[in-house]
Amino acid sequence: MDFAPLFEAQRRLLGNLKFRHKRYLYDLIGWDSRAILIVGQRGVGKTSLMLQYLKENYAKSQKALYISVDNPFFKNSSLYEFACDFEKFGGEALFIDEIHKLNDWASHIKSIYDTTNLKIVISGSSMIQISAQEADLSRRVRLYRLANLSFREYLLFTENIVIEPIGMEEIFDNHVEISFDILDKIKPFVYFDDYLASGCYPFVLDRKGDYNHLLVNIINQIVEVDLPYVTHISFTQIDKIKKLIYLISTSVPLSPNISKLSQAVEVSRPTLSEYLHYLELGSLINSVNYQARGYGVVSKPDKIFMYNTNLMKAISSNTDIGAVRETFFVNQIKSAYYNESRLIDETILLSKSGDFRLLGEYIVEIGGKKKGFEQIKDLKKSFVVADGIEVGTKNRIPLWLFGFLY
Repeated sequence: MDFAPLFEAQRRLLGNLKFRHKRYLYDLIGWDSRAILIVGQRGVGKTSLMLQYLKENYAKSQKALYISVDNPFFKNSSLYEFACDFEKFGGEALFIDEIHKLNDWASHIKSIYDTTNLKIVISGSSMIQISAQEADLSRRVRLYRLANLSFREYLLFTENIVIEPIGMEEIFDNHVEISFDILDKIKPFVYFDDYLASGCYPFVLDRKGDYNHLLVNIINQIVEVDLPYVTHISFTQIDKIKKLIYLISTSVPLSPNISKLSQAVEVSRPTLSEYLHYLELGSLINSVNYQARGYGVVSKPDKIFMYNTNLMKAISSNTDIGAVRETFFVNQIKSAYYNESRLIDETILLSKSGDFRLLGEYIVEIGGKKKGFEQIKDLKKSFVVADGIEVGTKNRIPLWLFGFLY
């Protein structure tokens, strides 16, 4: 096989890499692993992350090759046979993008892993499609999930402001000192509203003018392509799913009455629960519950949020400020802990007193600058996380500070 055109295409891609900085996940990945799978929503920077590693480690070598399986070549050719040919050519590492666009991709990856010595780095945008086959690879492939940009990364990418990630416990223990240190470098409210509206995706760097249009395209791709492909949901149901997304995006953080919501969307209760499960897999919504649960379909998520504030604002200008605050907070907390393995996930749960319980011990109430402690005043390790303040005092912490977790 002639690999020259593929190496030429790779050379052009590496030459056109624009990012000066790397996403947070770059330093968390165990790049020495034999097989790595990087998943995440479209547009979060998976391809750039792979190419950055390739450029740093194989830039002038033909021992590594980047391919995307949405190349028409792979419609009529076996990925497994291609990998075998590349190893015979002298290849050592194969970087495979858009893996979800290949039918039965998991069997190809298993065969490559089992019968060659190639290092494999894979990425996929359709969490819904990948989840359907990923379990078959759990013994072979190390999975990493790439979240949207944090507020810290937004400042890094757009303003070249370098601030290291801050652990959650450190924020609770030392938030006043940390806030003053950051304020020496930036005024967070100069940037925070822009981040909430249009700062969660790296394409903000060069696609600001059609940012919301791109977000709507991402939503449509997930609903119109990914969902029907994996779940065999009929196309007649797509408008109902879009209506569900709109209801979630325009609601005060939604504590769903499944019966009423299913009536509003015109589907059965089991069908609605299934749709919510797949929307969460597709990184369109986040759910938070009172008790830690597994990752299967649950009959009733206790509270539903849009995945991030940018998606809310792209869908509708009619957004509730309380919903925006809580959506930001949930997104940053969940994103920071995606790749930590826990037997029981208590990273963020709902609390009977206050809004959330974090890591099984911190109780948090979210609100504006005048939010009081009435609901949590008698609880240990309880905090008000307040919007609209630059620096907190004692158990009052600025909301924006939780954008520096990753």
